[in-house]
Formats: sequence, C-alpha cells, structure tokens
Amino acid sequence: MGRVKTIARRTFLIGSAAIAGGVAFGTWQYKKAIPNPLLADEAYTLTPYVLIDANGVTLITPRAEMGQGVQTTLAALLAEEMDLDWDQVQILHGPASRAYFNAAILEEGAPFVPTDTSWLAETVRGAMHIPAKFLGMQITGGSSSTPDAFDKMRAAGAVARAALVDAAAQRSGFAAGDLITARGAVVLPDGTEIPYADLAADAANSDLPDTPPLKPQSEWRLLGRALPRKDMLGKVTGTAQFTADIRYPGMLFATARSNPGLGAGVTSYDAKAALAYPGVEDVIEVPNGVAVVANSTWAAFKAMELVEIVWDPAPYAGTDAEMRAQVEASLTADHQDSRNRDDGDVAANLPTDAWTAEYTVPYLAHATMEPMTAGAWLDGDRLRVWAGNQLPTQVLKEGAAITGLDETAIDVETPVMGGGFGRRAEMDFIKQAITVAKALPNRPVLLTWTREEDMTHDAFRPMAMGRISGTVAGGEIKALDLHLAAPSVISSQMGRIGLNLPGPDATIVQGAWEQPYTFPNYRVTGYRVPAGVPVGSWRSVGASQNAFFHESAVDELAYLAGVDPLEFRLNQIDHLPSRKVIEAVAAASNWGNPPAGRARGVAFCLSFGVPTAEVIEVAMTPQGLQMTGAWAAVDVGIALDPSIIEAQVQGGMIYGLSAAINGEITFDGGHVQQTNFPDYDGLRMPQCPPIAVTVLENGSKIRGIGEPGTPPAAPALANAIFALTGQRIRALPLGKAIGFA
Repeated sequence: MGRVKTIARRTFLIGSAAIAGGVAFGTWQYKKAIPNPLLADEAYTLTPYVLIDANGVTLITPRAEMGQGVQTTLAALLAEEMDLDWDQVQILHGPASRAYFNAAILEEGAPFVPTDTSWLAETVRGAMHIPAKFLGMQITGGSSSTPDAFDKMRAAGAVARAALVDAAAQRSGFAAGDLITARGAVVLPDGTEIPYADLAADAANSDLPDTPPLKPQSEWRLLGRALPRKDMLGKVTGTAQFTADIRYPGMLFATARSNPGLGAGVTSYDAKAALAYPGVEDVIEVPNGVAVVANSTWAAFKAMELVEIVWDPAPYAGTDAEMRAQVEASLTADHQDSRNRDDGDVAANLPTDAWTAEYTVPYLAHATMEPMTAGAWLDGDRLRVWAGNQLPTQVLKEGAAITGLDETAIDVETPVMGGGFGRRAEMDFIKQAITVAKALPNRPVLLTWTREEDMTHDAFRPMAMGRISGTVAGGEIKALDLHLAAPSVISSQMGRIGLNLPGPDATIVQGAWEQPYTFPNYRVTGYRVPAGVPVGSWRSVGASQNAFFHESAVDELAYLAGVDPLEFRLNQIDHLPSRKVIEAVAAASNWGNPPAGRARGVAFCLSFGVPTAEVIEVAMTPQGLQMTGAWAAVDVGIALDPSIIEAQVQGGMIYGLSAAINGEITFDGGHVQQTNFPDYDGLRMPQCPPIAVTVLENGSKIRGIGEPGTPPAAPALANAIFALTGQRIRALPLGKAIGFA
C-alpha cells in the first residue's frame, strides 16, 4: 500500500518571485507548503504531478483539455525530465486542488507592456505569484497553461527522477552520480535496468531531494517536436469520455431552463403537466430557473416544454439598439476606466479636422460544440461532480456552498471537453446540477442543456465601440487617439464567483494599449459601460474586439498616408519579434503580388505576449466574396510542440473569422434572439481558406498560443475587403454589409 506524501516546499517549486517592499506582506504564508492532493491506495505519489503504480507512470496534467492539446504538452514537460519514452506516458487531469494554482494568468493584468522586460516589470510580474497562491485558482485560460507550467512541471519531473535515482542508489550500493535514467528506468553501471515502478515505494517514503538542474534545451528528446496527442486515439475512435458519456448505476437525467432575462429569477411555475409526462421523476427549482428530472435526457427535454414558467423581468435594457446607445453614451469622462498609454502630446497633434472613425462590435456567444453538461451525485456525506470546466477549485466552492459540505468531502472530475473558449469557466450549469443532486440524494444526476438553452444563456463577449482619431505626416502616423468602451468582463465574471477586484479592467483596452508601435503621440483610453448583460471571457477577451478597432484604424491611416499597409506597420515597429512575424507573413504570402482578381489584407496584434501577424486573401465570385488564402506568423518564444501551435493558430483564426463574418447576438425584450447554429453560424468547410502558419522563436520567454490567433483575423479580412472593393466596413459582423460565398 502506498502512502500519501506531503510535498515539501522546495520540491513543489511555488515560484521564485522577486518580492518588492510593497507586496512583501504574507510571504511566510506564501512560502508554506501546499499538501499533495493525490490520494492513492495502490500507487505512490512523488509530487503532485507524478503517480507511479504497477501499470507504470501516470502524469498529472491539471489543466482542462478542451481540444487545444494542452495536456499533451504538459505531459511532455514532465516526461522530458523523467526520461520517459512517449509510449510510456499515461495522463490524468487530476483532482481539484489549490496545489495546481495558476500564477501566470495574473501576469496578463500587470501594468506593463509585454515587451517591457525591465527589472521593475519582471519584479511585479513575479509578485503576481503571491496573490495567485492565496487565491488558489486552478484555472485554464488566458493562454497561461504552458507559461505557468514550463518551469514548475519540469522541476516536478526532475525531482521525481532524482528521488528514483536516490532510491536505486540506496538499493544497489552504487553512487547516485554513477546512475543514469532511460526509458522509465534507472540504469546501473553494469547495464541493469530497474523500472521506476520497482523503486516508487522507496522513493515516495524518503525525503524528496532539492530540485536538480533542468535539462538544457539542446538535450530535449520530446520537447520541441510534434508528438502524437494523448487525447487523439480516444477522440478519433469515439471512446473518449465526455461528461455526457459517463454513467453510474441508478442515474437520473435532467435538463434546466433558465430565465431568458439573463441573471433574473423565477416568479412562479406550474409543473403539473410535466410531472405527468412518462418517465419524469421530479421538477426542481434551481438557480435562475427550473429543472426537470427524468429517466432519460429526451424525456426531460420533452417534459420541460410542458412547464409553465413566469419569469422575473430582465435587469437590463430590452434591445441591442438600446444597449448600443448605452455603450456610445459611456464614451465620456464620467465613465473613464483607464489610460494605460499616453505617449507624447496627442491633443496638441490632433487638429480639429483630423481623421476620425467609429467601429462597433456586437455581443458574441461562445457556441462550443458540446453544450453545457454537468453531473453530480450527493452520496451520503460526499459529493461527486463531473463536468467539463476550466476552474475546478471554484466547483469545490460552489459545491460546498450549496450542500454545506466541507471542500474536502467533494470530488471533482474534469473530463475532456468539446470546446471551452472561456465559457466553461462559468459555474451556472454546474450549480444547477449540484442543486438537483442535493434535492435527490444518493442518486447520480446528469444535467444537459439543450443547444437553445446554451446559445441563449451565455456570458457573452461584450458589445463594444472604438472611437479613433489620427493624423499622418511623412508617411507615418503622427498621432493616434483611441477611445474604447465596453462593459467590464472582470467585474461581471469575478462577481459571479463572489470576488470583487478593485481598479481598472485591463480587458477594456487589452490588445490596444500594449501594441509595440512607435507612434510619437499615442493615447489609449478605456471607458467602462455600466453593467447589463452578463459578459465573460471569450477567446482572446478584449483583444478580440480591440484588434479590429486598432488594426482597421492603422490600415485606414496607411491608405491616407499613401503607404503600403504592411510596410506602414513595419516602419513603425521597432520590437524585433514583432517585426519578424510581419516579415514572415509577408514572405509566406508573397505580399504585394496577389493573383489577378484577388486582394489581400494584413493585421497585427500583440496579445498574451505573442506577436501575431495575419494576411487574408479574397476574391469576388458570382456567389459572393470568397476567402482564397490565409497566412499567419506567431512568436511563442519557445515552441514546445510545433504541430499543436499550428493547429491552435489555425483554430483561433477560424474562430475569429467565423465571428467576423456571421457572429452577432441580438436582444428583444431582454431575451437573446439567436437560438441555434442556423442563427449563429460558423465557417463551413467550403468557406474556409487554406491556412499556412509560420512559428518563430525570437521572443524572450515562453508564451501560450490558445488565444493569439483570433484577434488579427477580423481586421485582416476587413482590410482585404477594402483592398478588393474599396468598401471600408467598420461594424461587425461583416456579412451584414457584404455577401459571402
């Protein structure tokens, strides 16, 4: 029998943050060890990331697998340091635990541009690890999983390997320095191999060593090359278990209908007809709505149609036109939220007749292919929750609040997911499942939303507006003034989990203020629109709209200056990695030489620390506008798996193009009007252009790639439309202004 081992501080590698005097409080608590959360009856746990049993080594990859390949990359970090062959690697998401807190996600909010690597900037970023540990949020998002794990998980693998070597030395009598590791075994000088599984008990019951030096990049065998994804086989054979695939004896099935006035409650309901429907077990009030429980999901769906519900009114404006007026009215000093950039003297360099434009974007849904689904089982004094989610530690908190159980009595399983994009950081559907399980103790319950419920009850990407003025001289931008208005994603999203984060919301100006342009007079001001429709993190968050505003404006000014738009950007960027991605995408697309009848648009955005440049090529056909080619170049600092990076950039680009052409959520009477994919469509295969991706490694540190492919897509397409037709479209979706094939 193995025993659970509490991991020492030095082996967990909390992080070597440089502490400035102003944030030195609580450093003792910060340095306290976090218990190893792995519970094992017939296995040995060396660190929170490494479990060894008779079947071999299982690596814990505690970030959600939503199709982005993150668990493959995280497993490779551990396997590299443990000298495991790839076919020896097994992975698990692992439990919900503060031990897996994400520190890198808070670095995005530091008030320094990503290109600033000064001592002060790096000190403040490092200090973000202190509140990250206190919050203990095990979260997948913000393209932070790989940066957060890069040192931490390699160190955990190196510690596990060193512990196994020490155990082999004790057993064999050889000095540890004379032993090597290979293929999941310790190799003695005489060639004898002792498998890790044979050494695990001794290693787990000894003091874990200090972290040894990590492998230099020149010695990597797994990292830096394309590896077969660990989730691939299950997904292509249909054997991967998503939330809705998991079954327990005696399981009940439920669905919920929530108030279409988002965030409002139930005035009253009549469930008599639903309770009479064959197979229905119960009708239960849940947060913001009502759930029907039956012996099948289909029976629950059909019975829900029979529940008569009177809803409380929506707590916000009734139509999207009224909401748009609120956004525009917020572009005043009274609503100013931030001014992160104010270079030179913009006011003195913008004449009254300066070029000015307004850009707008609508609310957007996440529209994951897998609708919101969660299972819960209150079995005696324990609660089990299984649900695709991006924030397992918050599931613990919600479960404790609803059931009254201690968090230690709650188990959270995070299966693979059919997309997340920020939507599965929300707790609404999970809270409903737990509420049903509480009402029906000792019975496992699977709650599944209909597609219509999912589409109409999102935490949407905000409606936003950009009012921009600029002037050019000598072929360059002399002054650029951006005024950006949007509701606060941070306030809305954090408020739903009981957190109140003071200060400006960085997402309102994200993807605009931190751009590496050298305009001598450059100002970016954010305005907070009063709270209304619930909003949340949508792939690339604020950069998704602000890149459209910023890069459309830069393109317009390039034409005003009479300069090629790609050269115009290069001439005004001095950050080397950013210049390199623009040069790379120009070379890949053969910029300046489109085939006859075609035109190209370019856009650039530095988001989540990743410089990204994209080019879209378009042509006019009898059926409408057709995208005929797409190119992207990104710089992630260190490319751990080029194939996953390429896939993520392609996926991010398609996600952004889908929204740019079709994406729009509208309201009438406070209710969402789009209910399914015919109303809110993505790109279809014949519409999608071939996409070529160039991956560069000139950046100063490793970066994540889940989000940066999205922001440049919309402006690159809009700029291409202008280059082809002369039509400048300043409002998304583009499909409302021009027909697409």
